[in-house]
Amino acid sequence: MNRILALLLLVTATLLTGPAHADPADISAASRSVVRVVLAAKDDNKVAFVGHGSGFVVAPDKILTNAHVVEIARQEPSVVIGIIPSQGGVSYGGRIIAYSPSNDLALIQVLDGGRLPPMTIFGGPVADGADVVAIGYPGSVDRAQGLDLDDLINPMSPVKTTGTVSGGRTTKQFDTLLHTAPIASGNSGGPLIDNCGRVLGANSFGSISDGNDAEFGFAVSAREILNFLRKQDVSVGVTAIPCRSASEISEQERLREAAARAQVAAAKAAEADKRDRAEAKLRTSISQDVIAERENRMAIAALMLALAVLAAGGATVLIVQGKRNPGNGAVGGAAVLLLGAVIIFLSRPDFSEIDDRVAAALTAKLTDKRPQQTNVAASGKYRCTINPERSRITVSQEDELPLEWAEGGCVNGRTQYGRDDAKWSRIFVPNSEQTITINSFQPDGSEFTEERYLMSLDAMTKARAIRAEYGNKACTADPNALADIEDMVKAIRAELPGQANEWLVYECEKLAQ
Repeated sequence: MNRILALLLLVTATLLTGPAHADPADISAASRSVVRVVLAAKDDNKVAFVGHGSGFVVAPDKILTNAHVVEIARQEPSVVIGIIPSQGGVSYGGRIIAYSPSNDLALIQVLDGGRLPPMTIFGGPVADGADVVAIGYPGSVDRAQGLDLDDLINPMSPVKTTGTVSGGRTTKQFDTLLHTAPIASGNSGGPLIDNCGRVLGANSFGSISDGNDAEFGFAVSAREILNFLRKQDVSVGVTAIPCRSASEISEQERLREAAARAQVAAAKAAEADKRDRAEAKLRTSISQDVIAERENRMAIAALMLALAVLAAGGATVLIVQGKRNPGNGAVGGAAVLLLGAVIIFLSRPDFSEIDDRVAAALTAKLTDKRPQQTNVAASGKYRCTINPERSRITVSQEDELPLEWAEGGCVNGRTQYGRDDAKWSRIFVPNSEQTITINSFQPDGSEFTEERYLMSLDAMTKARAIRAEYGNKACTADPNALADIEDMVKAIRAELPGQANEWLVYECEKLAQ
């Protein structure tokens, strides 16, 4: 029965599994890393707008864009580059450090100490027909909104358009992706991303329409981008894990938990049935014993009664014959036999004793039964391996992680976790990244999880302010410090979106000491 139920749930999960749909949180997170690349000509104190394109962050201080976007800056020393982030209130200067017109790519160094959240590049195969999103700053939208130069040099959210991959139509010069997401002049250099927010390519140019033909976009492929960055010795986040939708993982987890509850319920029902059958068998055995004991005692009492009658008869004969002493002895024997018969008859077990004996026997079995070992993690070192079927992997690449757990919530001998319902959790809010991570360990089940939220600049500022109220406590047994950590987890969690951009589930195995 359990196998059939598990199979049905697995089939249901398979039927419900479909292509990942774009999650607004992932698209929003990707937009944090898209910038407007502005080119302006400086002549003494005058600044003239030359043009603009888009770009995206590949390292905290490096921007990737198209070579044709910054071509004039290479040709004209008076033209300078401005990097306008999508959020915040600060813009930065830029300097070209790599230029490759053969595949229309250029790398810009962010000046003025600027650091921005980098994107992850998807290095796996891109399926024909896959959903894509183009992000950038199309000039047609700027003109329609009536934006002027002052507007263009202030941070603003980029434009997102959706489409599908129409094939890997490689151009004669370099490898490209053909897609249907609308792009316009100004989108050049902006990223083409998948539904999980990973870069599939850099939008380069569009097909020319005469009003009758459909318009298509061409993006420099991730393969070209990775080769270009590798030559520049730029370390970039890369993943080849297929995109899975958050709803798919959530539904799968719901079915898994339902299957687990069903298995527990089925096991309890089987145990109850087994217990009932054992109790019925025990009751039958005890009932038979009671009946046999009653019958035996009644038989003995009857025999003793018969012997008492015989003894009394013999005593009467002896007394009539004048043998008084032997007669009196026989009378005493008859009395003893009669009394014994009465006592044995009265001491026979009653049928009401069956319930009492059954209860006593069951209590004795429960007392003798050894307690089952519970699956609760003991202090020590663990090797935790990721379960990809239960994880939503978008930017991470760790398959294993070491864990040293100590009762009381000390992890790796240096970080104190706080109680978080059935888990122990700790929230990490770094100063140099726009990512909030909740790490949790569940001793009951030896399961370690990471929830990763890719946050906006304003949300990070708020989270850092909350974290500052509680401080950063090392491992401690101080109840007040533990309460602070628990409160910090709750306070920051309340400010987070309803769903993480990435969550990783690790199953942990204790290492031999």
